[in-house]
Amino acid sequence: MTTSAQRSYNMSRIRSRNTTPERAVRHALWHKGYRYRLNDKRLPGTPDLVLPKYRAVIFINGCFWHGHRGCTKYVEPKTNAGFWKEKIARNIARDELNAQRLDTLAWTVITVWECELGKNTDATIARIEADLRAAKDKYRPPPREPRIRPGTGQKAS
Repeated sequence: MTTSAQRSYNMSRIRSRNTTPERAVRHALWHKGYRYRLNDKRLPGTPDLVLPKYRAVIFINGCFWHGHRGCTKYVEPKTNAGFWKEKIARNIARDELNAQRLDTLAWTVITVWECELGKNTDATIARIEADLRAAKDKYRPPPREPRIRPGTGQKAS
């Protein structure tokens, strides 16, 4: 059992950016040629990765912090259980609200869970790539009509 001081120290060391799962996804996508922005505060929820070319955002969620039900990494804490249930419920509600807001703004939201990156990193990256291709096709603007020069009836070059 950890003391209150030890627990406080452990919790203070947990980062919200540049986590190991986030770095793994960034590394894999970068080497496959995808370019992205990090933590764009202009978008709801400050997504971990923003790929403007694909009009897609990627959230890389920790299983505990975002309440990944059915995952071995999500275990409800025994101490101060009421606080943690409420906090994780708020995180889940906030994630859903941010996803709705991004959808309203015509962004594709891709969620990657920490547990997906253990032994299945290649499969997870393949899923992300498929989602990005679908996002690019979904929001691709229709081809423009050729312009006609006034009075000539000819296409403009």
